[in-house]
Amino acid sequence: MAYAFAQRTVERRDLEDEVELLTGGTRPADHVHDEVVQAMDGVGIDIAGRTPREITFEETQASDYVITMGCSANDVCPAGWAGENRDWDLDDPDGKSPAAVAAIRDEIERRVSDLFDEIEATR
Repeated sequence: MAYAFAQRTVERRDLEDEVELLTGGTRPADHVHDEVVQAMDGVGIDIAGRTPREITFEETQASDYVITMGCSANDVCPAGWAGENRDWDLDDPDGKSPAAVAAIRDEIERRVSDLFDEIEATR
């Protein structure tokens, strides 16, 4: 969800030449859960065809920001990594009710927007 919102934000704020996005998990699921697909469809974003992927140490090493959703990136970012890691500590939407998934989605959307506001303020 965060990646989809970030993609939309990059396009809406015309940041394509300044921001490169990368998505992946430290222990990704084998598919995007149906409740997440439905929740994102509810805000006009189609993620049905996406497949979760694993992120590598090299990818995180080259990143300015690593955002995690309730886990740590320490298993792929050992001590000495210079980037900024923010753990948003959100509930896993898997198996949650549509209302709970929508609440998680809305919180992610807010945090993505806030992060881009912060990044743009420092430019």
